[in-house]
Amino acid sequence: MPKLIHVAAAVIRDRRGHILIARRPDDKHQGGLWEFPGGKVEPGEPVAQALSRELLEELGIQVSRAHPLIRIPHHYPDKSVLLDVWEVTVFEGEAHGAEGQPVCWVAPEALDDYAFPAANTPIITAARLSPRLLITGDVDDIDACTGKLQHALEQGLTQVMLRAKSLSETAFADRYQQLQPLCDEFNALMGVNTSVEQANALCAEHLHLTSARLQALGNRAQFKGRWLSASCHNAEQIRMAQEKGIDFITLSPVKPTRSHPGSPVLGWERFAELVAECRLPVYALGGLSEDDLIQAREQGAQGIAAISAWW
Repeated sequence: MPKLIHVAAAVIRDRRGHILIARRPDDKHQGGLWEFPGGKVEPGEPVAQALSRELLEELGIQVSRAHPLIRIPHHYPDKSVLLDVWEVTVFEGEAHGAEGQPVCWVAPEALDDYAFPAANTPIITAARLSPRLLITGDVDDIDACTGKLQHALEQGLTQVMLRAKSLSETAFADRYQQLQPLCDEFNALMGVNTSVEQANALCAEHLHLTSARLQALGNRAQFKGRWLSASCHNAEQIRMAQEKGIDFITLSPVKPTRSHPGSPVLGWERFAELVAECRLPVYALGGLSEDDLIQAREQGAQGIAAISAWW
């Protein structure tokens, strides 16, 4: 069995929501690049304990509250590396480079301005995404859907996906233009579940692909926006999403849904198995509510995506 190198890393947030990053020494591998603080987990050591130990040594802080964010596996012929990333939201002490390393606090949207090792890309994505992804339900009635969207945004949701299979392409574009200003007002990201061509025509910042559109996608560069996600239902589709440069995925169905009664479901055990081999942030989808968020994150999810939970 290949040797497993288990590494704990932290996305540390201050009260403003800014994230702490540290610069690697010039004389080390990938020196001069920025990274998320952390270090190796000793055999038999709980990850949370290892993370607390490393952050005390590197930054002089004591972790008070943290939860799993994303786990990124890398497999090589002679070894496997598991990057176990936690989000730290409460800590004691003033963070500083206790080992002489430069550190700085960065707004999440500014992380793209810093050079990180390629393996850190999924961490940057996870750090910028919300734990909740609202998928719109019926949007035929503009007044009704505007009211539902505003209520969700007032509850603190910051990511929305416009899904409207019943609308024509023209009507879909109209609905997007009508709802986008409301999302802008609440500083929320509004994505679209449509074709690459229409998403580019709308100058959408986020496009979500169905599994069929994922399969038809030639390459990541076809979409001109910032975020590209996709629907996945099995290991093969997850592999395809990773190979084509997708930023994050939804994985479904976790539980039975009203829209597809009697259809097979993954269940939490199979969901966790699939997520464990995925290098991308994953939203659990299918029959979920706000009450499932904690369990989803315990199973390795970025969070949950849902319609009826918030619509």
